[in-house]
Amino acid sequence: MKIAVFNGSPRKENTSAMVQAFREGAKAAGHEVAEYQVGRMKIAGCMACEYCHTKGEGACVQKDDFEKILPAYKEADMIVFASPIYYFVMSAQMEAAIQRLYCIGKPLKAKKGALLLSSHSPGVYDAAIAQFKGFTAYVNMENAGVITAHGDENKSDSKMNEIRDFAKKL
Repeated sequence: MKIAVFNGSPRKENTSAMVQAFREGAKAAGHEVAEYQVGRMKIAGCMACEYCHTKGEGACVQKDDFEKILPAYKEADMIVFASPIYYFVMSAQMEAAIQRLYCIGKPLKAKKGALLLSSHSPGVYDAAIAQFKGFTAYVNMENAGVITAHGDENKSDSKMNEIRDFAKKL
């Protein structure tokens, strides 16, 4: 299976351990994993200009780093969003990368999706999880699971093993 991991953290330490553990587990199970550092890319939000649906034939009028990740959205069998939680939602960079999918409507091949969320506080995940569930339902993708980590869990051996085991079972 071809898995695209979109990491929405603008800082290396926020989700890097979770993504690394996911990659290790998925590769151990024989999957191909590509990570895209959307948190460090310049991706503007959707302008709702409708160019993509009128003149652009699925191409966005904005020319930025979204063009680097669009092929992955089109070709992946599974999409994984990994994001820190900033004030109860995914990072703005991740939000922009998700919203820009409007140009193609939905990932073309992906049948599964997963969500990895990192925070400093417990109990701050509801909005991000609701968005993810709405997204997977809308694009007709199986919700393969959500894993959250807060505080010291973010790099704990037990949480990293949980993530590796999750990815191995995909």
